[in-house]
Amino acid sequence: MCSSDLITHATLHNEDDLARRNVRPGDTVRVHRAQSVIPEVIGPVLERRPKSSRPWRFPKACPECGADFVRLEGEANTYCVNGECPAQRLRRIEHYASRGGVDIRGLGEERAQWIIDAGLLRDVADIYALTVEALAEVTGPERVDEDGRTRKGVRIGERAARSTLAAVEASKTAPLAKILTGLGIQHVGPTVADALAKHFRSMDAIAAATVEEITAIDGIGPVIAESLAGYLAVPGNRDLIARLRAAGVVLEMPERDESEALPQVLAGLTIVVTGTVEGFSRDGAEEAITARGGKATGSVSKRTSFVVVGANPGSKAAKAETLGVPILDADGFVRLLEGGPEAVLPAEG
Repeated sequence: MCSSDLITHATLHNEDDLARRNVRPGDTVRVHRAQSVIPEVIGPVLERRPKSSRPWRFPKACPECGADFVRLEGEANTYCVNGECPAQRLRRIEHYASRGGVDIRGLGEERAQWIIDAGLLRDVADIYALTVEALAEVTGPERVDEDGRTRKGVRIGERAARSTLAAVEASKTAPLAKILTGLGIQHVGPTVADALAKHFRSMDAIAAATVEEITAIDGIGPVIAESLAGYLAVPGNRDLIARLRAAGVVLEMPERDESEALPQVLAGLTIVVTGTVEGFSRDGAEEAITARGGKATGSVSKRTSFVVVGANPGSKAAKAETLGVPILDADGFVRLLEGGPEAVLPAEG
């Protein structure tokens, strides 16, 4: 076995998954690569299970804040619903600043935690109140060298502070869909956020929409609509959005969106991108699809119109081949974007 074949970790997804596979703490487990790619725990090696073994019990309270966990009806996941939970605060800020959100470089997980610990961040709106002077003085925790000596924490400094705040300023004009995604509303990912932004064109219009009006949008069902409406009904969330607007964050689509001026050659098509496509970032490839009227999804099915395959594609390419879904390389993807299906499919003769 070469080093690239070594599996270092595999995820057990939720409480039900653990119970179904009968896995306990201390077990030796059998692992294989599902579809030759994803490490999957099959189950325990019972003959090697310790005699003292006991079934694992899901914790009833959040280990960070102590609040009771909640499992929503019909869902497999369990949540801490304490809005003041320190772990949730960090994840909300990190998610908002991520590439999938408004893309604030210099505000990753580690740096965000330092700024939170300094008392400068409680929520994403506080990002826009940061100053160069305050940010430059933020210092990380002490660290221990390999020789055991304790070193002072790293100070952010003025140069890095100015660079981060330049990214903060640029994020004020991030597309509305990116802001919606960055808010971390349950079930509202990039595709749903893009559909909402294009349909309603402003945060105010989204907030004023009924569940029925939201579900009228193609691809948005009642679960997503209820989640969005529930988020916007919370006074604290409405206050957060008001503070973002007061800070200068643009919460409307421009009067003339250049992406909407592109020929909608992919209207009605569902396209999956897998692997690294030359000339595109992952987000860029998906945005190119949606800008031309198509739908970018992450799973391959019989209803998938095309699968675009880049370097290191994983199992989706094999599934597309099995289902007979047309497969495109980077050049084919460019032709598809320029001319639609007719540019890549053989002419019927």
